[in-house]
Amino acid sequence: MLRARGGWRALRRCASLPRARRAVRLRVREALGAPEPADEVQVQGWVRSVRSQKEVLFLHINDGSSLENLQVVADPSLENRDLTFGSAVEVQGKLVKSPHKMQNMELKAETIRVVGPCDIWSFPLKMKKRHPLEYVRQFPHLRCRNNTLGSLLRIRSEATAAIHSFFQDNGYVHIHTPIITSNDCEGAGDLFQIETSNKARESAEKTHFFNVPAFLTVSGQLHLEVMSGAFTHVFTFGPTFRAENSQSRRHLAEFYMVEAELSFTESLQDIMQVMEDLFKTATSTVLSKCPRDVELFHKYMAPAQKDRLEQILKNKFVTISYSEAVEILKRASQTFTFKPEVGRYLVSCPCKITLKQDSRFLLLSLQWGCDLQTEHEKYLVKHCGEVPVFVINYPYDLKPFYMRDNEDGPQHTVAAVDLLVPGIGELCGGSLREERLPFLKSRLQRLGLADAYQWYLDLRKFGSVPHGGFGMGFERYLQYILGVDNIKDVIPFPRFSHSCLL
Repeated sequence: MLRARGGWRALRRCASLPRARRAVRLRVREALGAPEPADEVQVQGWVRSVRSQKEVLFLHINDGSSLENLQVVADPSLENRDLTFGSAVEVQGKLVKSPHKMQNMELKAETIRVVGPCDIWSFPLKMKKRHPLEYVRQFPHLRCRNNTLGSLLRIRSEATAAIHSFFQDNGYVHIHTPIITSNDCEGAGDLFQIETSNKARESAEKTHFFNVPAFLTVSGQLHLEVMSGAFTHVFTFGPTFRAENSQSRRHLAEFYMVEAELSFTESLQDIMQVMEDLFKTATSTVLSKCPRDVELFHKYMAPAQKDRLEQILKNKFVTISYSEAVEILKRASQTFTFKPEVGRYLVSCPCKITLKQDSRFLLLSLQWGCDLQTEHEKYLVKHCGEVPVFVINYPYDLKPFYMRDNEDGPQHTVAAVDLLVPGIGELCGGSLREERLPFLKSRLQRLGLADAYQWYLDLRKFGSVPHGGFGMGFERYLQYILGVDNIKDVIPFPRFSHSCLL
């Protein structure tokens, strides 16, 4: 309540000023948490409900600073036709103790000014109605006025601050990695290519704005690796883009990634510990700073999530190897069904695959060397007691070129790790990076990438050190801690295949 205390100091300073100059503006959150009544305060916001009685007029107003509304009590003579649900108002009066147990203070209005009227007949949000998230998603320009989205955005803001605080408190330097890049990092998905609006002219001239093809970034990792050559601990937190034609509940075309890189580390356990500490610290902060907002989600979307989170915060995450994961899945009683990526998956994966009768989906008999699908990840979490699970040491051929070779014989693996969480599957992915020049050069040559990544090889020539890092999908993190079913409902303006509203 630093801001609130500042407001009360302002009230005291203004006490001796002429009446016309004494009104102090308070936010709804400050007014509700006020330690004592006060004269001449001003609150601005939007009307959430209007109730007119013969002898008194009741308003509930909100300015986005709190889930709770501030009750305004006024003389009926202050009512006018523009004072409706959704209208923007400025109320001046006295802050007094409320007789109701559910609220500390209320505002006894002396003046009510309608700053912006609202046409309630065409306004798509209705008073005291709980709109489904699918419904409000149709109105990206208005859905932030919905209680659920308002709570989500406050939580998102606190979670962002908590993540930054975690890294800064632990000595990390924040790096603004580029959004426009000439590499695709890890082949993580289809890329959005950057072109000027006059594509026809550019096509005819066969030139590029940057002289090379440029794309929206899928990850800031490679740029962080550059920075880790001068700073031992770095992180970035920004938008990333994947041009996947997916309508799933866990994919977006534009989303935010938290990524970190640690120099002078030879242990995958060090990377895993940072992942776990980040998750627990950020989650504890959000639960303590946004209890009412989080409660709204847990009450209506995931009633048992609060207890589950509290247990997770008290206990260590589980760790299993990829090989152990495959054995668990082989022994599973359920049949896993998925639709493989045509071409790439069938060629690269030595799985035994048989068609179902309707030929729309394929049954998977998992063998060592196959990539884990979302349904496998969810099963592994369930098998381990519905707690977060680290899966480590993935097959060499499944992972990108930069992951460190474990040199472990027939079952050739790399020092990679995925963090799986209940209901979501993969939340974080990371690895030790291959810092040994001969190993990295050999692999890039086999892949035909040595020329394109000569700069990456240079990093291993000039003061290279053992290092590693990870990335965490911010929207998936919010999905998990809040129990939200669809990732499109944890970002202000969702962008996904065939949809870019506003």
